Amino acid sequence: MQIGFYLQLLQIVALLVSAQRSPLNDYQRSKGVELVHSPESVKEEIKAEVESCAKKCRDILDCRAFNYNWKSHSCRLLPRTQKSAHVELQRNVHYDLYQKKDYVRDCIVGNGETYRGTVSRTHKGKTCQHWGMKFPHDHKYSLDIINGLEENYCRNPDNDSEGPWCYTTDKNVRHEPCGIKKCENAVCLTCNGEDYQGALDRTESGRECQRWDLQSPHLHPYRPEKYPDKHLDDNYCRNPDSSEMPWCYTTDPSMEREYCKITKCTEKQRTPHLQVTSNCFRERGEGYRGRASFTTSGIPCQRWDSQTPHKHRFTPEKYPCKGLDENYCRNPDGSEAPWCFTTNPHMRMAYCFQIKRCPDDEEPVDCYHDNGELYSGKVRKTRKGVTCRNWSEKLDDMTQVPNYPFPGYLDGNYCRNPDKDSHGPWCYTMDPNTPFDYCSIKPCSGEKPLSIKEAENIVFDSCGKKIEKTINRARMVGGTPGISPWTVSLRNRQGDHFCGGSLVKENWVISTRQCFSSCDADLTGYEALVGTHLKNPAPTDTDKQSVPISRIVCGPSDSSLVMLKLERPVKLNTKVALICLPPERYIVPSETKCEIAGWGDTRGR
Repeated sequence: MQIGFYLQLLQIVALLVSAQRSPLNDYQRSKGVELVHSPESVKEEIKAEVESCAKKCRDILDCRAFNYNWKSHSCRLLPRTQKSAHVELQRNVHYDLYQKKDYVRDCIVGNGETYRGTVSRTHKGKTCQHWGMKFPHDHKYSLDIINGLEENYCRNPDNDSEGPWCYTTDKNVRHEPCGIKKCENAVCLTCNGEDYQGALDRTESGRECQRWDLQSPHLHPYRPEKYPDKHLDDNYCRNPDSSEMPWCYTTDPSMEREYCKITKCTEKQRTPHLQVTSNCFRERGEGYRGRASFTTSGIPCQRWDSQTPHKHRFTPEKYPCKGLDENYCRNPDGSEAPWCFTTNPHMRMAYCFQIKRCPDDEEPVDCYHDNGELYSGKVRKTRKGVTCRNWSEKLDDMTQVPNYPFPGYLDGNYCRNPDKDSHGPWCYTMDPNTPFDYCSIKPCSGEKPLSIKEAENIVFDSCGKKIEKTINRARMVGGTPGISPWTVSLRNRQGDHFCGGSLVKENWVISTRQCFSSCDADLTGYEALVGTHLKNPAPTDTDKQSVPISRIVCGPSDSSLVMLKLERPVKLNTKVALICLPPERYIVPSETKCEIAGWGDTRGR
């Protein structure tokens, strides 16, 4: 009886404790902390939501558009478009408008069977008869939301090869074609189509283009937010990389990208879009047609019609509007300034910065105090003349310091220093290959530059330790024995050594821009080899480590440096070590003896 009593008492206590237990007991509290989505995860969520909205609209017959609300992450399906009667567009930063292309484009795809525009006159100017009427011409068609026979708009219900047509209000003319242009003919192609902004979204083989703001089925670097001046709208054909003609990634997983077939402009249709100069250059120098034929360092330029010593795609016949005459400095790919391929087999290309910028294109003379944190002037170009990006146009990896000195500090695209950078005002640039750069603004008169680090106080004790070892002197032109374990051999897809680099972190290598065709080079299949001083190590060499290269990042415009990110970190040991990096503002004293390690010139051995 006593045992039963205690068991009953324990059950009552357990019930009381259970009843008083808070659900919060299952949660750990962290004061002043919140979970925040990474920018990429938020983007993916939004893309999925927009895709869902598009699917809903596509499946509903009378849905022609939808608004996506960025604040509530919801969509509103709409039966109208901007071309519908009594409808107008209105600015609202909280919404994005998505409209079915067939209802808003002014050109036709194929034979125009899907055309749903509002043209209501024939190619000879005759007014179209309303599809719901049988006078003056009787016909078999009835209004149908599927075939789009609305009002008196031009349509192609019978797949006529001439495209959309209509019955006319002229009793003597039963029907006529409307003469609506095909998208490949609607906007003609000037030069290589860098400025093409037409609505063609099919390749020359008829494949549908992939949207530029999507990464499926093909991953690519040309995201619209990163290239705002390239007009990468929807899935229209464009030329963001100075190819021979506009192109696009396709929706076919087996075909990554293809050119688009677009009608070239006639001489009368061509409009000059470059301001040609000969003794100086404006903007990026795409209109420079002077006769400078040497690089900044005095190396002669290679002729554009030659493929020696460097093979390239910028031939005069393929790029007739680029002024690729002789071996003159030019800018056929929209780089930051005129450049050329060099006659030096070991230096692929170099800029011609000795060409002066035109006086009317120079920035106003200005200066800043201290580190320029309070600078509020009107300079809006970098030290190399690249135009600054508007501060409101953030790139994916842009992060800005929240505590600005005063309201309106980051207005327009003026140079600023929101993060108190010791090098002074800077800006994000319009050059996709140079995410940011410093501006050509000097400290004001009488201002002392920030002090540099004293060389004698710098001690490197955990990097840059060379392995002393006797090796074949014959392979080193003017060199001395020793192995630098931070030296990296860069290998192409065939496994051949093509350039060198230095290991600065376990998963980062520093190299030079001249080793790569561009800052958006496809490095699939490329690898970094460490742990050996041989260009062709034996397969049995257990010290070597080979790691794929996953990303290339170009340095400031005048540095010629690139950073290569490795797919995974290498393992540091006696054969693999990091090279020393100097502290910020460190200046090497004069007369300091320096050592250069690399693969060097082997004189054919």
